[in-house]
Amino acid sequence: MKTVEIRELSTKELLERAAAEVARLDQMKINHSISPLDNPAQIREQRRMIARMKTILRQRELNQQ
Repeated sequence: MKTVEIRELSTKELLERAAAEVARLDQMKINHSISPLDNPAQIREQRRMIARMKTILRQRELNQQ
């Protein structure tokens, strides 16, 4: 998901999506510890996507004040 697509989401949708992505990241880490993933770079990409979402949420929070 690109930054432009993330910005198009509403704040509520973004919060829900971020929570789901964190849960998915946790599951990926657990699966990777049991048996290696085919592409371990997915973990890094997932972390970065979550960071993008949190950054946009924080920007919205600061703009409202």
